[in-house]
Amino acid sequence: MAFRVLLASTNVVFKIEQLSDGSRQRLVLSGRIESSNVKQLKAQINGNEKEVLLDLAQVRIVDRDAVRFLADCERKGIELRDCPPFVRAWILSEKPRAGELG
Repeated sequence: MAFRVLLASTNVVFKIEQLSDGSRQRLVLSGRIESSNVKQLKAQINGNEKEVLLDLAQVRIVDRDAVRFLADCERKGIELRDCPPFVRAWILSEKPRAGELG
């Protein structure tokens, strides 16, 4: 079962597609992840009874709040699958500060 959420900003769309393999919930993220999307992502993660993993293969743009959120997710044990190299590098640079977000 797939669930899609589309959020449009100027010319870039943020999309979440929910896929389940039975034991885990995979959230496939694509487009641009901004601070305005973090609250929605938290709700999607917290609203799942299954283990969640974030598939980032189709992510093209992120802002600082999104990177800090992703670093926090990883610190809490949420798998970041197919993380683009530029996002991975930024997460690594933010990890010491990620816990400050609360």
